[in-house]
Amino acid sequence: MTLKAPEQKSGHLVIPGERLGVIEEFIPDSGTYVKDGVIYSKIVGRSLLDLQNRRVSVYPATDAVVVPKVGTVVIGQIGNAQSDNVLVKIFRVGKKKIAGTFGGILHVSDVSDRYVELMSDVCKPGDIIRAKVISEKNQVFHLSTNDKTLGVLYGFCSRDGTLLNQDRYDLKCPKCGNVERRKMAPDYGKDFYREGKTSES
Repeated sequence: MTLKAPEQKSGHLVIPGERLGVIEEFIPDSGTYVKDGVIYSKIVGRSLLDLQNRRVSVYPATDAVVVPKVGTVVIGQIGNAQSDNVLVKIFRVGKKKIAGTFGGILHVSDVSDRYVELMSDVCKPGDIIRAKVISEKNQVFHLSTNDKTLGVLYGFCSRDGTLLNQDRYDLKCPKCGNVERRKMAPDYGKDFYREGKTSES
């Protein structure tokens, strides 16, 4: 019998309701609960997989762990993009950086109160964005930028990865002159986040 790889690796930050494995593979230990044969985390903490004894447990994080909640403003980086939604890697909740990242999704219907046809007019992969959590359904953080304070904080040229400069209502690449459109936050390009800002220029 071959054992499937566990859903979690040791040391990963997990949140309540996050899947850790199944009872055929692991014995549930402290900080976990079982539903329909699936082991889930009961608390916010770090998962620990004891592969020798086939046990899985969750230890409370020592620091107060910040987790996105409905209504909180988050900052993240755009990952995979489709025409009607993008995945967002959340690394900051409010003004607090978090250990690790949480996954979020921004759908085209939650971008603006005006009709938006394509997500590529709003943001592109690599961009840094400020958004608000509007739902936690199915352990996925659904995000919205439908507010004048929300939107792209840093946009990068889709041709050469250079940080784009604001040019009135558009963004312009200082290297190649490419003009792109985004749903910009009012403080676009302000260096609020110096510690982690990266540009491929």
